[in-house]
Amino acid sequence: MKKQHINRKHNFPDADLHLLCLEKIGHARKDIKEFEKYGYSMERLKGFKSKCDRFRDLPDDHELVGEQMITTEKKYQASENLKSAIRSLMTRVAMKYSNRTGRYRKFGTSKMGDMTDAQLIFCGRRVIRVARQQIDFLADVGVNENILSRIQNAVVAFEKAVNVQQDRVAERDISVERRVEIGNDLYEQLVVLCNIGKDVWAERDPVEYEKYTLYESNNDQKKARKAKENA
Repeated sequence: MKKQHINRKHNFPDADLHLLCLEKIGHARKDIKEFEKYGYSMERLKGFKSKCDRFRDLPDDHELVGEQMITTEKKYQASENLKSAIRSLMTRVAMKYSNRTGRYRKFGTSKMGDMTDAQLIFCGRRVIRVARQQIDFLADVGVNENILSRIQNAVVAFEKAVNVQQDRVAERDISVERRVEIGNDLYEQLVVLCNIGKDVWAERDPVEYEKYTLYESNNDQKKARKAKENA
């Protein structure tokens, strides 16, 4: 069964979430004696801080996309190398047989530029197989094992490049999901901490109470600031 997509529980960037957590942790550290009355210990606060540090050190999407782009570029180059090797052979085959003959079409290289990665890999293997079956007939146009080895090596290199690229795509998906999961956990812990902080200062000090208030966006902060100014 396909895993359900995980949604973020907050609507601000991960960098802002990290800074918010550190800011509120700093306030809670100063108020730890009050927090302990709610069963919220310094050890728990340190655990929250450690999770923030791990979150900070996770690779972000810029890094992952960049790595994916690098592997895509390498795959493209490997694809071009394979097509070039195949075309070199097919130039020789065309010298021997008309490109309208069954012997030529047996290689299946028409519309090679439109092939998917999987189709191109299969094409490369087919070309080697068919050429080897006719190698005695193609020897006079320069087809030999060196020509076929060039194609074989290009097929192997391209298939490896395809697999690496697919691995990077999968790794990015997993990393993004993991980052969302950890971010959601941090946000939940942040809400708990702020709720305690607000309860501590609700009837005692509005300035300290405000330190534990969470705003989901800059617009929310502006509204709150404007409300204070008009009060």
